[in-house]
Amino acid sequence: MKKNVIIIGAAGRDFHNFNTYYRGNEDYKVVAFTAAQIPDIDGRKYPAELAGDLYPEGIPIYDESELVALIKDLKVDDCVFSYSDVTYTKVMSISAIVNAAGANFVLLGPRDTMVKSTKPVIAVGAVRTGCGKSQTSRKVIEYLMKKDLKVVAIRHPMPYGDLAAQKVQRFATVDDLAKHKCTIEEMEEYEPHVVRGNVIYAGVDYEAIVRAAEQDPDGCDVILWDGGNNDFPFYKPDLNITVVDPHRPGHELMYYPGEVTLRIADVVVINKMDSADQAGIQTVRENIAKVNPDAIVVDGASPITVDNPEIIKGKKVLVVEDGPTLTHGEMKIGAGTVAANKFGAAKLVDPRPFVVGKLAETFEIYPNIGTLLPAMGYSDQQLKDLETTINDTECDSVVIGTPIDLNRIIKIDKPNTRVYYDLQEIGFPNLEGILNDFVEKQGLA
Repeated sequence: MKKNVIIIGAAGRDFHNFNTYYRGNEDYKVVAFTAAQIPDIDGRKYPAELAGDLYPEGIPIYDESELVALIKDLKVDDCVFSYSDVTYTKVMSISAIVNAAGANFVLLGPRDTMVKSTKPVIAVGAVRTGCGKSQTSRKVIEYLMKKDLKVVAIRHPMPYGDLAAQKVQRFATVDDLAKHKCTIEEMEEYEPHVVRGNVIYAGVDYEAIVRAAEQDPDGCDVILWDGGNNDFPFYKPDLNITVVDPHRPGHELMYYPGEVTLRIADVVVINKMDSADQAGIQTVRENIAKVNPDAIVVDGASPITVDNPEIIKGKKVLVVEDGPTLTHGEMKIGAGTVAANKFGAAKLVDPRPFVVGKLAETFEIYPNIGTLLPAMGYSDQQLKDLETTINDTECDSVVIGTPIDLNRIIKIDKPNTRVYYDLQEIGFPNLEGILNDFVEKQGLA
């Protein structure tokens, strides 16, 4: 008898777990996906074109709130938890719900879900959303490009549109962002890569994606896995780098699967040491030593620059930050906030009296965001609501802490300035030395 399975996810790891473990596996029948974290994903289907021969009708996607009824109505045997940046309390609460409804609660691990590439793979992940993983990825790529190596980045999935059309996506220019109808979250991750001159892939089917990347028309010497949330890599890495955040000390041992990424890391980067307190830094150091004493630890800072400090100094400013960092990342401070304080803002303006539409819903779901505005843009309506909220907010100027050119996609009618931040290593060991060893070991020199 086949086992009936529900995959509990958020349009990312769930599809990957299906593709690598369940697609074509005749011992199981995946009867449904459930969705959380990402708006407007439920009510759709994982399409037959991606689901394979065993699923000619595709697989329906429901809201996670329907989980108990689905377990009973569909006679479900196993529920596979498949999303990330979640507290252990939340994970086990869902486990209790699943068990109480009569089903098994399953967590798939790296052995069953990591795909092997024919190229050397460097993976960059983090223990929480907003640690500085993306800037670490950029630094790794810069070092490798200086060695005249062709680096192709592959980003953790964010497939929120037409899933079949998003099976394999390649981004080489800013125009490709519009071509693939990217959300703000996608642009935040892809744009810094393409403006730097390297190609980045993403999509839904990560076996097909890595095979395309290996044969990229511009060449490929190294695959860089640019992980999302705090997930462990989809590909088997030859060098595994994890970023931790001393602004949230202790979180590295409190979130799933963040602790997994810490335990399997070859290198751990302690980021933001320039703005964190010593107690937080020490807590993170002790926790690294406790669970992964063999890891190489790199100290790092995240220095802030802005286009125009005069737009901030002495002004009442609205700070717009990276959306996921404020929402499920639970950060109370981002690059925009650091910049506002550093360059002498008179006041941070609270946007909550001015939020409209989908943004108002975001604040209802995540009430602890506070006086910051998350740059949410999963749909045209969210983009419009973001634009309206910014322009309606009673402030002197806007500080844009998200890593994309927000003016390119919405019209801001107030003075505004962008914030930039890059990883800066402190002392030794550093990434350059580690990557020199990697290049030599892999025969890439």
